[in-house]
Amino acid sequence: MLRAIIFDFNGILVDDEPIHLEMFRKVLQEEGLSLSEKDYYGRYLGMDDRGCFKAVFKEHGRALDEASLAKLIQRKASYYRASIVERTVVFPGVKKLVPELSARLPLAVASGALRDEIELILQRATLRSYFQVIVSAEDVSEGKPHPEIFTKALAGLNRTAPKDKPIRSSECLVVEDSREGILAAHRAGIKCLAVTNSHPAGALRRADAVVNSLEEVTISFLESLFK
Repeated sequence: MLRAIIFDFNGILVDDEPIHLEMFRKVLQEEGLSLSEKDYYGRYLGMDDRGCFKAVFKEHGRALDEASLAKLIQRKASYYRASIVERTVVFPGVKKLVPELSARLPLAVASGALRDEIELILQRATLRSYFQVIVSAEDVSEGKPHPEIFTKALAGLNRTAPKDKPIRSSECLVVEDSREGILAAHRAGIKCLAVTNSHPAGALRRADAVVNSLEEVTISFLESLFK
């Protein structure tokens, strides 16, 4: 039985992965490093900012201490916020599906994005009120494919669930667009619906189901994944 849904954010609710790539490139170029579109989508897409910067620096044989890493993340966040104000794009189907689901089920966002970014975009898209829980990069010590972000989101949803009937991981669904996200969901014991917003269906085959767009998704379809 489906009792709760956890959404990834970037690449699922908001179409901002090209903006993240642009801002990663801008910051890295300032540091004398490069990042190709192929590498970003093929290797780094499922990572949070911390993981991506660390991986790129390691790939180039460059040391990166915690203080310098924090400054890179802060700089990228500043560039991102300045850009997203003019470029917020919600994926097709989101503004119809999310309210419908929220009327029936508790919803959460679990994302490697920074909390301020998530809150800003959800408010601008008039979607914030539909999500009971937000777990962001600041709330976890390990990024995807580690399951921490999804176990924390489920724990947050359970704080308002009936005490005598908590939501089990087997009664929850994650909606993702990356291979790392699918793996993190399964490691948390949660089924995963993948959307081909960032990768072709073949790359997402480990998900429990794959769709091309949230426009295709209905409540009855999601419930059928648990029968």
